[in-house]
Amino acid sequence: MTHPRPDPQAKSLIDFWADAGALDPEEVEAHYAAFPAAPADAPAPSHSGTPESPAPTRGKRPEPRRLSNNPIAEARQLAASATSLEALKRTIEQFEGCPLKQAARNTVVYDGSTDAPVMIVGEAPGAEEDARGLPFVGRAGQLLDRMLATIGLSRETNVYITNCIYWRPPGNRDPSPAELQICAPFLARQIELKAPKLLLTAGKFATQAMLGVEDGIMRLRGRKLWFKQAGLPAAIPCIPMLHPAYLLRRGPDKARAWDDLLTIAALCDELGVKRGEGL
Repeated sequence: MTHPRPDPQAKSLIDFWADAGALDPEEVEAHYAAFPAAPADAPAPSHSGTPESPAPTRGKRPEPRRLSNNPIAEARQLAASATSLEALKRTIEQFEGCPLKQAARNTVVYDGSTDAPVMIVGEAPGAEEDARGLPFVGRAGQLLDRMLATIGLSRETNVYITNCIYWRPPGNRDPSPAELQICAPFLARQIELKAPKLLLTAGKFATQAMLGVEDGIMRLRGRKLWFKQAGLPAAIPCIPMLHPAYLLRRGPDKARAWDDLLTIAALCDELGVKRGEGL
């Protein structure tokens, strides 16, 4: 007696064991009988798709995702192409590779005399600098101007001022290592084009970033160190300074800052930097 065939899934399982030799013909029929028969109107199984269940169609393959340029490599290339400080300033203003620019109001590159023999490098713009687009113009910058004036230096005649970072970090937080690395080629190119006789670094971050040291500013301040960079004909003397923003909070350390200014004045005379009469 032949029993109705079971549903296709059960039949496939029974046939598998029969083909493997685990069932004889009588056992196959018995297993068929143990499963309910497939509905009479059930469609025959098909692997080619039916109008009710069409085979999936493949759409156009999406374009491969293009990786963005490496911002540090882009900064190096753009910096190297600038042949003057003015051209470099325009290049930095147009650069989109630093995330800090998205929240900044202005790009703050430099201030002072472009042919000045003394170059000061700070950390990053603050709120007032971001608003005006110039470095060191807030309370700390005003204190810096008064400090420099005591030894005959000013941004109008013999001082050029810039920062390691050209956009204000939100909340005046410290710059991240990645942000410093992105902006480093622009600073390096500024120094190469500027070729100052003397470098002054204001504060811990600028000093450590410029000189590649880990010592704190209290150990480094007022010392004659040397800045070296590929592309420069010789190392440049560099004196770290206490940041004027720090001095606004720590008045007692102004005596140390005055000692450092006297060291700077003596080195300017040694290097042939013309100073004014001072205060």
